[in-house]
Amino acid sequence: MSRLSPVMATRFSIGSCIKSRYLPLRPLQIRCSSSDAPAPPLLLKLRNDLKIAMRAKDTNRLNVVRGILNEVTNSSKTSSPIQTDMQLLSLLRKRAAASETAKKEFKDAGRSDLIEKEDAQLDVLQEYAGGVETWNDEQIKAAVSTVIQDMKSSSEKKIVMGDVLKRLFAPGGELDGKPVEKAKVSVAVKQLLS
Repeated sequence: MSRLSPVMATRFSIGSCIKSRYLPLRPLQIRCSSSDAPAPPLLLKLRNDLKIAMRAKDTNRLNVVRGILNEVTNSSKTSSPIQTDMQLLSLLRKRAAASETAKKEFKDAGRSDLIEKEDAQLDVLQEYAGGVETWNDEQIKAAVSTVIQDMKSSSEKKIVMGDVLKRLFAPGGELDGKPVEKAKVSVAVKQLLS
């Protein structure tokens, strides 16, 4: 290959090919804001624990964490992706319930090796589920009672459980976006309405 002379090199350089009229008047700005919500803390912990389990060659934990992350990835392709720790907690509980069912079936079949495997998976799932902080019963009852008192003062008609739950979880409501279990909230509403 022949080399270009310095004159030819400047003639065909990138700078000479771009005319000044095509250059922007101001430099491009990089915006730091993003429209995506940050990942839930538990999801970040799971991703980190995946690497740790790989390094430690902990196959049981590795299989459980991979399964959870696969379900999170699959749900991100649906209309309701997992975006909060509470949604991740419900996924963990669903997997734990499935593991309990499998354990019972293995017990009926007399497969002690598979029972031990399911027990180990349950321990890992319960460890992660216990790491999610949720509101306790007193905090939930306090929020529910304030909404019920507000509804009683503003309305004369009978208060129905569904209306209370709608007001609690409505955008801007007492429990909107809070780490609460809906089952505990419905139990608290039933207790306070009766």
